[in-house]
Amino acid sequence: MLASEFATRQPKGLGKLVIADSPASMALWVKAANELRKELPKEIQDALDKHEAADTTTDPEYIAATNEFYKRHLCRLDPMPQSLLDGFAWMEKDPTVYSTMNRIGPNEFYITGSLRTWSVIDRLHNIQATTLLINGRYDEAQDMVVEPFFQHIPKVRWVQFADSAHVPQLEETERFMQVVWAFLRS
Repeated sequence: MLASEFATRQPKGLGKLVIADSPASMALWVKAANELRKELPKEIQDALDKHEAADTTTDPEYIAATNEFYKRHLCRLDPMPQSLLDGFAWMEKDPTVYSTMNRIGPNEFYITGSLRTWSVIDRLHNIQATTLLINGRYDEAQDMVVEPFFQHIPKVRWVQFADSAHVPQLEETERFMQVVWAFLRS
């Protein structure tokens, strides 16, 4: 999100841009998340709905339900890589950066913060840097979420990782590094 926002300002010296697993708008992100939530088992959907309605999103049942979503659409590796788990632990220990930078809500699919109306779509045509767009087949950043980048950035290439969710750099590390390296060298 930050990279696309920055790139619309056409900063001097920015020749290449990688946009990985990022929304072009929060409205599209929420729409995709709601579609993905419909695919969850009914009891998981019910737990999410119940705690969001009651504003009890720190309840262990809600956190467990969120983790079920994450297993499908954040990282499909089982077990999840330690580096990802460490990141979650740090966010729980000190949520300052997550809550300050993201301002979206308790997680990526229940948007309550100041970024709930954010969109960069109307400014994407300003991006002049050659851009690599990345998402995973099972990503919470579904195709509809990243497609505006592809439609509106003049010089863009889109690569989808077939065996990944939201973190292809962890789920398909070798291919991810090859794709990014080839793009940066081109």
